[in-house]
Formats: sequence, structure tokens, C-alpha cells
Amino acid sequence: MAFNGTWKIDRNENYEKFMEAMGVNIMKRKLGAHDNLKLTLQQDGNKFIVKESSNFRTIDIEFTLGVNFEYSLADGTELTGSWNMEGDKLVGSFTRKDNGKVLTACREIVGDELVQTYVYEGVEAKRIFKRG
Repeated sequence: MAFNGTWKIDRNENYEKFMEAMGVNIMKRKLGAHDNLKLTLQQDGNKFIVKESSNFRTIDIEFTLGVNFEYSLADGTELTGSWNMEGDKLVGSFTRKDNGKVLTACREIVGDELVQTYVYEGVEAKRIFKRG
């Protein structure tokens, strides 16, 4: 339940390079790097409700650990995959519908921060959030 709460983006590491690897155009990369993303996470056993709100959109995502679901990134890229708990980390593996390539994601609490790590085609990026 450590993930429960509201988290506001604090900083990014290598995020523009990651978006470039994902095929996001330069204008969307510039905007995406400053999207003011806020996550509200609520865990109830194996079920999660995540509210994402940014300059671009606000969406609610509900998922159950280990159960595949479909998701669209802010740029419209469609994915299918699932989240699982590995120790105290949330680890996700998602396959792009357009090219079949895999995006992995990890959410973990480090100190008082929520760290999201993404890896796509060998490019790793981090987005670090603080409780807000």
C-alpha cells in the first residue's frame, strides 16, 4: 500500500531520449518533458486505480496485478500488457500494438519519492515524483 497517495512530477532523467526512441515527434517531446504529470494511486489488494492528470489529458486506469489490459500513451501509442509485484516494486511489461516491441516499466518507492523507470529499445528513462 506504499504506493497509495498523490504524486507530482519533480524531475526527469533521459526522458526526451526515451520519447525519441518511442517515435514521439520533437514538438510532443518538448511538451511531454513539461507535462506537469500528477498520479493518484489507490491499491486495494491486487487491484489498482491510477488517475493520471497532465497538461494533455486526465484518465483513470484500473488494473489487477497479472491481468492484461489495454492502455494508450498520451501520444496515442496503444499498448497491451500487465503489471506485477516483484518484491516491493510494481513491474510492467507492455507490447506496442503498432510494432510488437516491448516497453517495460517499474514503479518503486525510494525514500520519499516514487521513481518510475521505463526501458524501450535499450533506452532507459526515469520520472521521479514527490508526494503532493
